[in-house]
Amino acid sequence: MLRALIKLLRGVWHALIGFFTIYTRFPVLSLEQRNARVQVWAMQMLRICGIELRVLGKPVVSGPALLICNHISWLDILVIHATRHCRFVSKSELRDWPVLGTMATGAGTLYIARSQRRDALRMVHEMAQALKQGEVVAVFPEGTTSDGLGLLPFHANLIQSAIAANAPVQTLALQFVDGRTGKISMAARYIDDDSLLVSVWRTLNAKGLQAVVNFGDLQTAQGRGRREWAHDLRLKVMQLKLACLLQSE
Repeated sequence: MLRALIKLLRGVWHALIGFFTIYTRFPVLSLEQRNARVQVWAMQMLRICGIELRVLGKPVVSGPALLICNHISWLDILVIHATRHCRFVSKSELRDWPVLGTMATGAGTLYIARSQRRDALRMVHEMAQALKQGEVVAVFPEGTTSDGLGLLPFHANLIQSAIAANAPVQTLALQFVDGRTGKISMAARYIDDDSLLVSVWRTLNAKGLQAVVNFGDLQTAQGRGRREWAHDLRLKVMQLKLACLLQSE
C-alpha cells in the first residue's frame, strides 16, 4: 500500500509538471518539439506507475495515418502516446476536466460531443482535414472501454475520415498483461461500475504489469465503404490482440 501511495504522489507531481510545461514551454516550441515532449512525458508516467511498455510491430513513422485501436482503460491514451505521438479523438467532457483537460488539449486532442449525433459529421470533417495536413489521428472505434477479453463492435462513422482524406489506416491492439504469468491482467480495466479512483489505485498496486501494444501494417480502403472497412479492421485488431498474448506467454 505504501508503495502504491508513493507512485500516486509521484504521478500527481509529474502531471503537474506536464500541466505547467504546456503553459510555459509549449508556446515557444515547434509542433515537432511539443509532440516529442508529450511522448517522453507519457513514457515517464508509465515508469512512475510501474508499467512496463512492450511494443510489437512498427508504429507509422509519419502521417497521414488513422490509428484504430481497442479500448480498455484510462491508461490507453497514455500508453499509445508513449509509442508515438498522435491526436486522439475524445469525449468533449474531457476538455473541461481540471489539469487533465488542459493537458489533453495541449497534446492536440480533438473533441466530439457523443450525445449529439450530428457532431460526428463535424468530427469526420475535422479529422479528414488533420489527415490531409499529414497528421496522425487515433480513435477507439468501440466507442467505450471493454474488459480486454473480447472486442465490442466497431462504429464506422469516424473511419469515414480516412476515406474522405484518402489516408491509410494502421490497426493496433493494446493488452494489459501480468508479466509474471503472461496472462491478461484486469488491474487497469475501467468498465461498467468501476470508478476512476478505484481503477487507478488497483493499477498502482499491481505488480509486474505490462502494457503490450501490437502494431499492424498500413492499409487503405481499396474501394471498401466505411462499414465494410470497419468490419475488416475489427478482425485485424482481434488478430493483433491474440498475438499480444502469444508473445507474452
